[in-house]
Amino acid sequence: MKIAIAGGHGKIARHLSRLLSTNGHEPWALIRNADHAADVESDGARAIIVDLEHDGDDAVAEAITGADAVVFAAGAGEGSGAARKLTLDRGGAILLADAAVQAGVRRYVMVSARRADTFDPDSDDVFQVYLRAKSEADAAVRAHDDLDWTIVRPGGLTDDEGTGRVQVGDDVSGTIPRADVAAVLYALLVTGRGVGAQFELVSGDAPIAEVVAGL
Repeated sequence: MKIAIAGGHGKIARHLSRLLSTNGHEPWALIRNADHAADVESDGARAIIVDLEHDGDDAVAEAITGADAVVFAAGAGEGSGAARKLTLDRGGAILLADAAVQAGVRRYVMVSARRADTFDPDSDDVFQVYLRAKSEADAAVRAHDDLDWTIVRPGGLTDDEGTGRVQVGDDVSGTIPRADVAAVLYALLVTGRGVGAQFELVSGDAPIAEVVAGL
């Protein structure tokens, strides 16, 4: 499979690229900074320069044409302001969805955030704007009838070693290693499970293969 990963230099994305390449698939790392190309190529990914905040639908569609699926794993990151939460976490995710439709790529896997729909609409706090951005992006993706979407809403992210065991639900609490989030994304992609599903994800007791098979 050819998998285009937005935010290809991020930690979850790089874990996913390594999983895909090790198992005979072809990850495409969508990055905006050409200086990151060597890093993602060391993961076995093909580096594709594209900017989800400044490029249009046509440019992004061209970049992902031929992919079997797209993954939105991009984010403005810690230290960024409210404006970038809206332009990237919301706008970038919606742009990727629109471009996927244009490019004929049906499978779309979104990395969102736990409790995204609980944002305070009257608050200008950066975290509340982040939750709003994720919630509105998720809603826009769900509205696409021509996408086979899955929305994954992880809890607090850590850089701990993956355990291979998770818990999913509509409202679950806790943290999860980025490596395990990537392993769940990998399982969703290669099995085709989870189409039309939205769920929160934290560390738990159930093996990832078992959890994904039940979606």
